[in-house]
Amino acid sequence: MRQRYCALTLGILFTLLGIAGFIPNFLSMPSGASHIAINDSTSIYTAGFSYIFGLFPTNLMHNIVHLIVGILGIVWYASEDSARLYNRGFAIAYAAIALMGLIPIAQTTFGLMPIYGNNVWFNALTAAIAAYFGFFSPTEARDMSPARNM
Repeated sequence: MRQRYCALTLGILFTLLGIAGFIPNFLSMPSGASHIAINDSTSIYTAGFSYIFGLFPTNLMHNIVHLIVGILGIVWYASEDSARLYNRGFAIAYAAIALMGLIPIAQTTFGLMPIYGNNVWFNALTAAIAAYFGFFSPTEARDMSPARNM
């Protein structure tokens, strides 16, 4: 059951982040940040570039990725096995993304979306949580008694 709740929690969190990235009241450009206009759409990277809650750099592609990852978490919450698979995949992908955020040439995901600043620690933290549940959390014993299977 813990697998499922982890997948559901991550799914809801990332869905909400994806939605927040489309609501102008949650977006801003903090002082000292890159001055790319929020509505500038001259490239994939600059389309919708801003900071969610003034903390996390994002753009249109990043918001779409958050929505996809979030919806997958909600859908894969359906069973213990699919939730474990989601948590493992999430942990691997987001650990890699966090590491990419530490490498200057990869901090824009090769020109697609920003993964620097607060995104790095947030991605590392969520990857660690998913890794614990996906790889290290003990699986719950299933009752395989004949009376239970009838």
